[in-house]
Formats: sequence, structure tokens, C-alpha cells
Amino acid sequence: MALRERRETVLRVIIEDYISGAVPVASSAVVGKYGLKISPATIRNDSAYLEREGYVIHPHRSAGSVPTDKAYRYYVALIGEEIELPSVEHYLIHQISQEAKEELEQWLKTVAALLARLVHNLVVITTPKAVRCRFKHLDLVALQDFMALLIVVLYEAKVRQQVLSFSRKVSQDELTKLANKLTSIYAGMTSSEISAKKEGLSFEERQISEWLAEIVAAEDKLEYGEPYLEGLCLLLSQPEFTDSPRMLKILEMLEGENWLRNIFCQEFNRGGVRVVIGEENPEPALQDLSLITSQYGVPGKASGIVGVIGPRRMDYAKAISSLNCLSALLSNSVAEYI
Repeated sequence: MALRERRETVLRVIIEDYISGAVPVASSAVVGKYGLKISPATIRNDSAYLEREGYVIHPHRSAGSVPTDKAYRYYVALIGEEIELPSVEHYLIHQISQEAKEELEQWLKTVAALLARLVHNLVVITTPKAVRCRFKHLDLVALQDFMALLIVVLYEAKVRQQVLSFSRKVSQDELTKLANKLTSIYAGMTSSEISAKKEGLSFEERQISEWLAEIVAAEDKLEYGEPYLEGLCLLLSQPEFTDSPRMLKILEMLEGENWLRNIFCQEFNRGGVRVVIGEENPEPALQDLSLITSQYGVPGKASGIVGVIGPRRMDYAKAISSLNCLSALLSNSVAEYI
């Protein structure tokens, strides 16, 4: 339901003041801080209306207004997704995106750390995952007479390693020749394509191709790319979680096996952010939090997820604009790897 313009303005002021201060917002503060041409009595009447409609609550009779989940949902719809990030912060994100990206995983950690500091909350970012994983090239490094290290490079800049054992001594020269031959045969193939192509291979070559197919198949089974967390201390330093049982709930959730699935439990709409506020979360441990997430990558080829996790009282405008900017830059970077 749309609010009348004045009440909408009052609600927006209450929300933005509570976001910045984390204390109930008194009617006098609405007038004094923001210079609204409205009397305190009118503000009180509007606050009473907003309370009846479920947009604000008052912790006790003499306290100011505190926004509800309904208010934050109204606010998110009001500000929309086309919020512009301040030029200084846009420049910082853009500069990070121009850093050398050969080490994709380290680069993503750096991006996540920057975003966490911009939004002053917890950030989760997953490495891009292909719809179907494809092999790029491999190396074999001798460890002992009967052992070697298999280094598999996949598209989307992923590297996987496995120690192999052979039934006979295999020199480094032999290993190098094996690696070069198998790379030339299997480059660009999926797990099933690798498994189907073994004709004319030696015993060792067949062994390595089987290990290679297993590594690629294991990547296909993963629901998400590898996740990185940054900013947990920033989240837990928020007033809502200081010396609070809520902090323990968050830590327990992050230690669980399914925490990533719990956070990213809903479908994504391509080209925008998804905002889940408080009790809209089906996971009980997340109902004191809001989640703002976005998918990045190349449709139909490879994608990852980046998200901000914070109290319901998070700065939605900054988080949404930061994710919009970062998702676009990450998508451009992923396009370079596939």
C-alpha cells in the first residue's frame, strides 16, 4: 500500500535515522535533524498511523520509533535498484577490478575485503562455477620414484591438485611428455567427454585420464563455487549483536555444513539484486539479518554469487549500489576466462 507523501517522508526519515544511529527515533528528532516543515504533533500523529499500519514499533510508550521489516521492504522498493554509488567508492571498486587477475581466488578475496569495508558488514563471494566444468591443461611433477603431483587447470581459472601413485618408476621427462599429450587430447572437454576418449592410450595415460575425469566430475557436483567470507568482525561489532545471543546464532550458522545453501536458498533474477529482510528468511538463524545478494558471470556459461549480510538496520542504498557496481565488473572479468 502506498503512503501519502508526507507520511512516506516521515517514514523515510525514521528509517534513515535509525540506520545511521541504531536508536529509536523521537518525533522531535525528525523535525530538528531534518528541518521538516511539520509540527512535532503532526509527526506524532503520523508515527501513530505508521505504527497502526505495521511500519514502526515503539519499544515502550515513551520511546521513539523503530522500523519493522515491513518498513524496510517499503524503503527498498522506494529507493529502487538504480541508486548510484558515490564516485569515490565507484573508483575504488573499479581500480581493484583492474588489478592483475591471474590469481583469481586471491583477487576475489581482495574484492570481498574492499566491499566489506564499504558496507561495514559481512560479505560472501563465491568463485564462478561453470554450468559444465571443462578441462584446460595439466602438469605432472615428480615427487618420488613412484609418485607425482597432478596439477589440473580448469576453465574459470580453477586449479586442482592430486597426488598420484604409479606401479613403476616414472621420470620427470616422461611425466612432462604425458602431460603435454593428455592436454592436447582433452583440452576443452567435459568429464563425460574425457571418460569416453581413451582409445590408443598407454596404461599410465589411461590412469591419468581417469583421475582427470574424476576431478572434473567432482567440480560439476558442487552447488556453488568456493566461498570467501570477509567482514565477520564488522558484522558482529554492530550494536544489535554486541554481547548478544544473536551473535552465537550467527556463528553457529556459519559453522554448519549447509550455511551457504541457507544464505542463497532462493532463485536469482538475472540482472539485479535480491533483498531478503529479517523474517522473510526461512532459516531461523538468519531472521535477525537482512541479505542482499547478486549473481555475476556469463549467462549459460559460468556464474558466481556475491552478497552482503547485515542487521535489518543495514544501509540498503549503499549495499545495493555497491553490489550493482561490483557485479557488473565481476561479470566482465569472468567473460575473460571463458
